[in-house]
Amino acid sequence: MKRKKGMVTLAGAGPGDPELLTVKALKRLRHADVVLHDSLVPAGILDLAPKSARKIPVGKRYGDGQDQDVRQNTINRLMVQCAREGLLCVRLKAGDPFVFGRGVEEVRAMLDNGIDVEVIPGISAGIAAADIFHIPITERNATTSVLFCTGHTAAYSLEQLDAVITMLEQGTPLVLYMGLKNLEHICERLLANGVSPDLPVCAASRVSMPDQQLIQGTLGTIAVTLQAAEPVTPVVFFLGEHATPVNANE
Repeated sequence: MKRKKGMVTLAGAGPGDPELLTVKALKRLRHADVVLHDSLVPAGILDLAPKSARKIPVGKRYGDGQDQDVRQNTINRLMVQCAREGLLCVRLKAGDPFVFGRGVEEVRAMLDNGIDVEVIPGISAGIAAADIFHIPITERNATTSVLFCTGHTAAYSLEQLDAVITMLEQGTPLVLYMGLKNLEHICERLLANGVSPDLPVCAASRVSMPDQQLIQGTLGTIAVTLQAAEPVTPVVFFLGEHATPVNANE
């Protein structure tokens, strides 16, 4: 795969299982000169790149103390540098590049610097978990919408929180990313604003990996249940009356 000039590919690595990587992402990875990868991308996917490719970890790790703007500026600078050297730089991002990541910021940075850039979608953890654990986040005659949020839900204004609660009460499932740290506070806020403690909640840990786990509870019990279960991150949550696995007897 010869190129007259370098370029950057933002590729979604999916939830972790190498077999869930898209064919297009695999093709780019196999021709990569440099791979800048998130911390959640497993070795099984990184091993698909050529042995000669430079593999540089640039992802965030919980509690690493690094300033996120400084980190992102460093990543942008590395991508620009690689492209200007005539290299194919694959920016390998966990899940999907544009779902609760900084993919769009990286695209803007490349365009601002005149760098050719493409984005290859990946399977987001919320979608993967719903499929793998048979959670019908949308279903004909039951749910016509689904709401994706992050752990920042804990800091929502009252207006934002009211909107979320209204959707939950109307049957819209809520898929919550990066919420483990703030889950107890999120549950407390929802309960304090009238959401039933019996609302079903599922926690999907390490989706698509051999040690994946699904923990079930309710809004009133899930925080205590998770303290006992100690799930391994990353964890994605499903909240709502329809956000539970399909019962074989249904």
